[in-house]
Amino acid sequence: MFDDGLNSIQQLAASLPWAVIGKRLVTAIIIVGCAYLLVQALRFSFDRLRKRFTAGAPIIYTVEQLGAYTIMITGFLAGITALGVNLGSLTIFAGAVGVGLGLGLQGLVKEVVSGLALIFDPAIQIGDFVELEGGVRGEIVDIGPRATRLRTNDNLNVVIPNSTFIQSRVSNWTYNDASRRVHVPFSVAEESDIAKVRDVVLAAAKALPFTLPDDQLHKTQVWLLGFSGAGLDFSLAVWPTMESSRHPRTVHAAYTWAIYQALQAEGIGNANDQMEVQLRSLFGREGDDALNALNLKGRVLAEILPSEDAGWAPNDAATAMALDTDRDRLQRATEQSRRRQSPPEEVRRGN
Repeated sequence: MFDDGLNSIQQLAASLPWAVIGKRLVTAIIIVGCAYLLVQALRFSFDRLRKRFTAGAPIIYTVEQLGAYTIMITGFLAGITALGVNLGSLTIFAGAVGVGLGLGLQGLVKEVVSGLALIFDPAIQIGDFVELEGGVRGEIVDIGPRATRLRTNDNLNVVIPNSTFIQSRVSNWTYNDASRRVHVPFSVAEESDIAKVRDVVLAAAKALPFTLPDDQLHKTQVWLLGFSGAGLDFSLAVWPTMESSRHPRTVHAAYTWAIYQALQAEGIGNANDQMEVQLRSLFGREGDDALNALNLKGRVLAEILPSEDAGWAPNDAATAMALDTDRDRLQRATEQSRRRQSPPEEVRRGN
């Protein structure tokens, strides 16, 4: 089988002069080169089309990739034909090679097939912010033939095999244009006034610029989750803006900081494991006299009440949210400009 295909090529080379072989070789190179240029022009045109019709971007992208593959395969086969090689004589040879490659490159074939599946999957697209089972979070930047590249909020590029997105659970934080509710837990001392706690925390959350205003479907709330000897356990349920959904850790840190400062400013203490000791008398002394005898009164009050000198500190996480949002916009613009100037050869998805 192999000998037939090789003999056909050898007989062809022996029967033709070198001038004819060179001419056919140049023709084949020109055909493949024209196919490559046509593919680049196709991708450039469809990239601009996706930016104008964002609603149909997934369909446009699919047509783009299928067209690019068809043109390249056709150009490659036409180039081989231009060399004068009989494709029919190489069918058996190509089939045997294909079987060998399939057995030896099963992992690579699996990733390529998974990448093609991602192209047609509307649940995952370029620009989406996703979270994998291992805790990796990031924005999908590239979907390549073998792997997908994520860019985390720390500007770290993580390359994930395509099969991971097919076989594992993936949380898409930006699947649609709706916001996501965020839960921020906190605890206060058991004797705290829950009505005051609620008002203080709501005011602190709504003061942050990325908190959505209340409407009939989205309301910022404070939930009491439980109570024990250590204190009262609450959770702030808040709806941040869609853009901030791409930065869940920063959002959580910003709300936590705002809650802590607001509670401290109102004299509401944190929950702590406590052991209550009642001192009725000490050497005939009672109340403050007994505490003064132990020299504990000042220290106890200092631990319970906030210090008058406690200063206000800037909420770095809230500042980071604004910086991250601006950086994301700049990086997306840079990626789009780079794709327009030099369209990549990897399989990609449009925004």
